[in-house]
Amino acid sequence: MPTGSLTGQVALISGGGRGIGREIAIGLAAEGMAVGLVGRTHETLTDTLKECVRHGARGVAVTADVCRPGSVREAVRLVERDLGPIDLLVNNAGLVDRAEVPLWETDPNQWWQVIETNLRGPYNLLRCVLPGMVARRRGRVVNLNSGFALRPDGHYTAYATSKGALLQLSDNMADSLAEHDVVVLDVSPGAVATDMTAGMPMFRDMKAWGSIPYMVAVTVDAARGRFDALHGRFIHAGRDDLEELVARADAIRAADARTLRLRPYKDDDPMV
Repeated sequence: MPTGSLTGQVALISGGGRGIGREIAIGLAAEGMAVGLVGRTHETLTDTLKECVRHGARGVAVTADVCRPGSVREAVRLVERDLGPIDLLVNNAGLVDRAEVPLWETDPNQWWQVIETNLRGPYNLLRCVLPGMVARRRGRVVNLNSGFALRPDGHYTAYATSKGALLQLSDNMADSLAEHDVVVLDVSPGAVATDMTAGMPMFRDMKAWGSIPYMVAVTVDAARGRFDALHGRFIHAGRDDLEELVARADAIRAADARTLRLRPYKDDDPMV
């Protein structure tokens, strides 16, 4: 499996002030990466940055709203000015529906805010970061996705819709990015205990949470190139046998598996 040192490389992590984003940033810093932290809350970003620096890493914290293109452009500019070209983009910032209710009972503004944060946010960052990666012919993107992308859920319609769209976005980018040696992966951490999941009614009685340290290890391995052969595909860190996925990468690509595609209902379905 292709792996490499992360020393001297640069990562940009959105939502790096708390939860999974914070732990991923610290984990990458411990492996020698410089870290650019982007989020809406200066205090939490600064706290994460201090922890990264304790590992000897260079870093910068930039307050920005990922839903605003201008804010994202400036954040990327500052990260690259202070740390250098971005080798790894981790799209982690996200929101979830505030209440478990059917669509006709949702708050329209909050519903759309979830879509914007979870889909427009990654787009804005991709739009700013990918040109440099393409020009340098190197780079990796890890989109924090969810099992909700692959199954319907009538009580989290904004979250599930946004994550399904994010998976489709990665699929649609994959071929063009492959021509420039840039890798994109969608990775689900599974059900892990964060501020966000703590507010989701479906998880209030959860007894056995997934492991955030394991998700950090998966992201570190993705940064090293361990999953490059699964470019454009979905990895469920909480459930998958990752050794098996890597070993079967050729078969997965040949079957066009692990992507979000409509399935025909019969062989001569005109949709195909």
